[in-house]
Amino acid sequence: MDVLLPRPIAAYFEADRNRDADAVAACFDIDGVVKDERKRHVGREAIRRWKAEASTAYSYTVEPFAISTDEGRTVVTSAVTGTFPGGPVDLRYFFVLEEDRIAELEIVP
Repeated sequence: MDVLLPRPIAAYFEADRNRDADAVAACFDIDGVVKDERKRHVGREAIRRWKAEASTAYSYTVEPFAISTDEGRTVVTSAVTGTFPGGPVDLRYFFVLEEDRIAELEIVP
């Protein structure tokens, strides 16, 4: 199923699909935040490192299949498959957008 995603979120998933850590980081505000696996990554450089490490540690695909809102956040539920512990799994991506950038992303099972 195709899901219509806001432009910054679509850019994030496209950059992730291409394993482009620089492009992922560019989707965020300069002081953007990612919360994933009980860790917090603040700023574009930290986000770039987080994505580069994840992209080299695991082989995976992410397919968004639902979108909703929750307390001002855009929630994208995605099927994630690949070579990582606990997979395959559906993950929820909680995005906070500011204009045309991602201010915050939290990824939870």
